[in-house]
Amino acid sequence: MIMYTTMPLEYIFENQEAVDEQKVQELTFGDVTMMVESTGTFEGKIIRLISPNPQDYLNPRFAPGQKIYFRPDLGG
Repeated sequence: MIMYTTMPLEYIFENQEAVDEQKVQELTFGDVTMMVESTGTFEGKIIRLISPNPQDYLNPRFAPGQKIYFRPDLGG
């Protein structure tokens, strides 16, 4: 991404550390990958959708801000 601005980079990226400190993880639900911010033990809020399929972006279940419930992968 190219940003054309006269603002110093310190102002643009001043909250970047706060975003990195959040409990954000990448989850896969079926064929859809998303970035989820943890809001509880087994629940989270969708931050961003990562999918090559445009139909996934039209699905209201995967809209940013929606709550998602999941269970951990026990690896067994």
